[in-house]
Amino acid sequence: MSGRDRGQAAVLVLVLATVLFVSMSAALVEVGGRVIDRTRAQTAADAAALGAIIGGRESAETLARRHGATLVSFTRGPDAGRVTVVVRLGTATADAAASDAP
Repeated sequence: MSGRDRGQAAVLVLVLATVLFVSMSAALVEVGGRVIDRTRAQTAADAAALGAIIGGRESAETLARRHGATLVSFTRGPDAGRVTVVVRLGTATADAAASDAP
């Protein structure tokens, strides 16, 4: 093997390493985005459920919207002091329940 062949192998290794780095970076960005959406969706659901205890469905919708989410489901329990909500933010969905019971 000549020195010239060795140089070509180094270029090939460098190209492969670059492709691997770019692929891993793209995967990490995708996973990170999903984690952030899931966290933001849960925050929106928690806020909507707590706000709904006093303000009802309208308050839940407003709080979900302020957090960038959409209220998908709103349920008031048999005792009027418990609510359950489901919100969607991007591709993430989250649910939360709140009660005014001690």
